[in-house]
Amino acid sequence: MKAAISPSCAEAPPALPPGALPRQVHVIGASGRSGQALTRALLAAGSAVVPVIRSAERWRATGLPGDGRLAELADAEALRASLHDATAVVSCAHARTAPAVLAAAPPAARFVFLGSTRKFTRWPDAHGEGVIAGERAFLASGRPGVMLHPTMIYGATGEDNVQRLAALLRRLPPRRAPLVPLPGGGRALAQPIFQDDVTRAILAALARDWAGPQAITIAGPEPLAYADFVRAVAQAAGIAPPRIVPVPALPLRLLAPLTRLLPGLPTIHRAELRRLSEDKAFDIGPMRAMLGVDPVPLARGLASLFAHT
Repeated sequence: MKAAISPSCAEAPPALPPGALPRQVHVIGASGRSGQALTRALLAAGSAVVPVIRSAERWRATGLPGDGRLAELADAEALRASLHDATAVVSCAHARTAPAVLAAAPPAARFVFLGSTRKFTRWPDAHGEGVIAGERAFLASGRPGVMLHPTMIYGATGEDNVQRLAALLRRLPPRRAPLVPLPGGGRALAQPIFQDDVTRAILAALARDWAGPQAITIAGPEPLAYADFVRAVAQAAGIAPPRIVPVPALPLRLLAPLTRLLPGLPTIHRAELRRLSEDKAFDIGPMRAMLGVDPVPLARGLASLFAHT
């Protein structure tokens, strides 16, 4: 399977030495953000990709080659048929679906699952609990591979983290220095990871011979205060430096539903504001040691993102 592939936000698709990757990779969720980025990188590296997708129409909209194999992850028979010849499986679907993927794949298959650092939150929700359940099932299976838990991902085509924040900053008054209310002044830590680094981590995981199941957190090179993250996004997007206004978290959460009613503003959810008050800082020593991935600094990743938007 060969195609002329254009990168999404980076200058060139992340790559490993020739021959290091499997000849064929089944990618579940190939039409999603991380799935598209991975598919482009695999094709550029010479690997054949078998997209396992829910919507043929959405897959065609990506412009990527191949028809894909349709399968709802809740449909065990369809999923088993889609994975019947799989030797290497990457699931970009929610980690809660790991048990279904494990049950459907051939016994000799190896895996890379995408989880989430939401599993570490102090306020468990359905998303985080699903990640925990998926990881537990994978680690108990004894199957070879790894579950990668990324922090907030930015830089993918159509992502709504940095892009949505930039859109909000452009609409906040005054334009010469937008006022940004943040719980506690944005002192809580964040450690976002660039989409290309997520893709490189998946490629490295595919190239590694895993003796059994592992779980690794992947994140940016260092944590920073969320207020500094907002300033960095503003600078990269060419927006005037914002003025951070410390605000108690409760009033912001109460007002969050009103953003749905304000034209031109992205919707902000209460749960998002609550998570802004907890530190999200992680040790990436295992990421560097086991995957050989040294993530790019935030400023470089943001510069690449806004250069292509």
